[in-house]
Amino acid sequence: MRRPQRWWRRKSTPAKVETYTRWSFHFFGVIEVLALGVTNYGQVGPRLATGMCLPVVAHAVLCMLVASRALDWTRGRRAQPVRLLWALAALTAVIAVAAIGLAERGPGGQDVDSAAGGIFGGVLCFGAGTITLGVHNRRRVVAVVGGFAFGAGVVSFPLGMPGLASLMVACFVLVGGGFLAFTSIFSVWLLNAVYALDEARETRARLAVAEERLRFGRDLHDVMGRNLAVIALKSELAVQLSRRGRPEAVEQMIEVQRIAQESQREVRDVVRGYREADLEVELAGARGVLIAAGIDCEVRGDTAGLPAEVQSALGWVVREAATNVLRHGDAERCAVVVRLSEGRVVLTVENDGVTEPAGAGSPGVRGGPGTSGGSGLAGLRERLSAVGGTLEAGPTGKGVFRLTAEVPLPLAVGSVLEVAS
Repeated sequence: MRRPQRWWRRKSTPAKVETYTRWSFHFFGVIEVLALGVTNYGQVGPRLATGMCLPVVAHAVLCMLVASRALDWTRGRRAQPVRLLWALAALTAVIAVAAIGLAERGPGGQDVDSAAGGIFGGVLCFGAGTITLGVHNRRRVVAVVGGFAFGAGVVSFPLGMPGLASLMVACFVLVGGGFLAFTSIFSVWLLNAVYALDEARETRARLAVAEERLRFGRDLHDVMGRNLAVIALKSELAVQLSRRGRPEAVEQMIEVQRIAQESQREVRDVVRGYREADLEVELAGARGVLIAAGIDCEVRGDTAGLPAEVQSALGWVVREAATNVLRHGDAERCAVVVRLSEGRVVLTVENDGVTEPAGAGSPGVRGGPGTSGGSGLAGLRERLSAVGGTLEAGPTGKGVFRLTAEVPLPLAVGSVLEVAS
């Protein structure tokens, strides 16, 4: 049972809905065989029942194939199955005419007439409902269903069926075919809506990640903008002084060298993530980007009074966790909690939407906030270890991932904060 479960869990939500929709159409074919073919074995003889069942099975199989190809066409994966639609219409007409002919001209008996009449109306309903999957225009859908109903009345009357009975058959085909057509069209519409919503969700997530990248770009600009401007100014001054033969040009170039070295150090600090990060700012930023991505985010706790090094370490945990909630899994809810406990500050990030369990010994779960392609958890533990903190990450329930970071507070600060809280 593990393989089917893994196969199902690896599918995205739209893919799951598409699989359900596709197999629902296939189940219509099974219903057709059971209702119109198998039940005949209890009404007529085995030979006649088999002869009546085989065309129904062929019709059901063709309906399944047309439904599958038409569904691919609505998703833009293949061309419209025009030949299959005409083939299904032709086979439906042939079986319907044969059934009504069997009822009126074949072996006598109420059971035979009832079985043939059921096949006549049934194949027309299933045929009309399936063919409507291959057309988009509402007028064409109405024309298909109305045409099958009109054809049922026109064909049945010349073959000996009374006028009132022919009208009732036409109405039955109109209602039955219309219901199946409505069900088919609504299922396709719902599937397309799910795909559209998923694409919109992915777009929001990409925009949220882009916003995070812009924030990093602004940080880098803040670091390098002023220094580069000073370097350009002092270099230009050094050039002018050098042309005049002034010895101050050397001092200006020494200053340029110092600023350039300082800029290199600051850039390394930005890239490696050792710049000071404000925990309150990171919490607000994480909440903003997650909500922008369509994820319900709740932030609780007070960060006032925490030492700067503790806020910096926990701020990077929040940033890394929020980024990976966006990048992995299919989260709908995320909760971030900051609390004080026995001289330690505890940060918890919990989200749902975990899509695939990790292997044995793996430090995280796909979809969890701590997974970022190899360096996520390791980088967070490295930052926390600098302040004596620890990090735990793993699944806590069905589809739920929790990341917990604990950092000890200095004795004096911890006592004051716990008393204040």
